[in-house]
Amino acid sequence: MATTRSASTNWKGDLASGSGQTTFESSGIGTYDVTWKARTEQSEGKTSPEELIAAAHASCYSMAFSNILKQAGHTAESIKTTAEVDFDTSDGAQISEIRLTVRATVPGISEDDFQSSAQAAKEGCPVSKALASVPSITLDAALNS
Repeated sequence: MATTRSASTNWKGDLASGSGQTTFESSGIGTYDVTWKARTEQSEGKTSPEELIAAAHASCYSMAFSNILKQAGHTAESIKTTAEVDFDTSDGAQISEIRLTVRATVPGISEDDFQSSAQAAKEGCPVSKALASVPSITLDAALNS
């Protein structure tokens, strides 16, 4: 059974000087300002599609990783995932790279099992699959000591 989530953006004006507001409709968590300048320069308290993608990817990856670990008989004490999304306008506008960094505390897991589980989560995360056209998605995974 599918679950649907929704968000909307109301934009006014042209791309360079216009602005908009993105609202998280399903959760009701808020409405956030978006501008081209916030997307390509400094955010100045506004968000961007790339920041929203980063949030989606980091949360999806953490969920997928925790599930893969559980299936392998391990429970993570903590998983912290950071996603950095590069928006490149030098050769047309595109998301050129996503860097996932994960630091986790997983009692009793070997380094090899940790790394293979981390890679499996990167490949199996539904958001990773949705972003498959991004030229580079890298993963830096390390166990906390």
